[in-house]
Amino acid sequence: MTATATDIPLLSIKAQNAALAEELKAAACRVLDSGAFILGPENKGFDAEFAAATGAKHALGVDSGTSALELALEAAGVGPGDEVIVPAFTFVATATAASVLGARPVFADVDPETLTLDPRSAERLITAKTKAIVPVHLFGHPADMDALGALAQARGITIVEDCAQSHLARYKGRPVGGFGAAAAYSFYPTKNLGAAGDAGALTTDSAEMRDRLLVLRNCGRSLGAAYQYERVGHNCRLDEIQAAILRVKLKHLPRWNDARRRVAALYREGLKGVPGLTLPPSGEGGTQPVFHLFTVRSSRRDALAEHLKSRGVGCGVYYPSPLHLSAAYASLGGRAGDCPESERACREVLSLPMFAELPDDAVARVIDAVRAFR
Repeated sequence: MTATATDIPLLSIKAQNAALAEELKAAACRVLDSGAFILGPENKGFDAEFAAATGAKHALGVDSGTSALELALEAAGVGPGDEVIVPAFTFVATATAASVLGARPVFADVDPETLTLDPRSAERLITAKTKAIVPVHLFGHPADMDALGALAQARGITIVEDCAQSHLARYKGRPVGGFGAAAAYSFYPTKNLGAAGDAGALTTDSAEMRDRLLVLRNCGRSLGAAYQYERVGHNCRLDEIQAAILRVKLKHLPRWNDARRRVAALYREGLKGVPGLTLPPSGEGGTQPVFHLFTVRSSRRDALAEHLKSRGVGCGVYYPSPLHLSAAYASLGGRAGDCPESERACREVLSLPMFAELPDDAVARVIDAVRAFR
């Protein structure tokens, strides 16, 4: 079958932006008319609204999710010679955030069901140099924060949550992002809450941490001072147009997340019992994933992907290689077999179409295509 214009994309932001087009344009024009482009009223408004949405005491916008991770670790005191435990199965920024500070990322394995950081693997890797642990709420599913929180508390280690894919997800009734010293969010355009370019945010319940982050993101300037610098900082500010766009979209995020959960429920019902196919967990006990991606597993992943593409169904592999085996970290001496669950996940994971506006008939087509695979 040849792909046609009726293909079902893996993801799409066009429908969402089209529905909000007038509001988004008005927000951008409001900024242009104001002449306030850096750390103005849109930033202040977004910070307050995002803090309220996530249940955090403090939030501040930054220029990307990568910067958010870097700033959070630096504000937590991570520096040269320290070790930071991260999952081997995640986007590379989780690890590079430690590297750019001169710290060493230490790659732990993931839980085979949730694909999030395995607390037992993390515990085995703790040394006297371990400064922080970075759980990733991967694909929108919360990590095991009870076990990781207890581990960190017992060993005096800081937790920084990577919430890049988990906006408003909940773990046992509590919003993710509130279990550590700080949390980092990405608003890359394809995220559940996406900007019109790169953007990110940090949340924290600590006023002291907030103040350190405010200084770090704004060139090391002392709070309230124009040209007094208390430390070496970074230029990681969220621009006003992106803040204004995010304020428009944030109001719709709970509804979009509900729509994603509805699509996930349709997938789970329609794909139940398919031989050789493992479905992602749906959450239980007050844990609510937000399904940034709907990622299945198959030992015949590559063949399934080709089959789906031949039927006009988009799909993608997130992620094809574990970080401990990547060329970027070859100097750390990672070997095949060090993180077996992460390595197996890289061979088996396949993400199916998932976005809030995905219509029911498209979901049905995806289900039929998966079921037709032999």
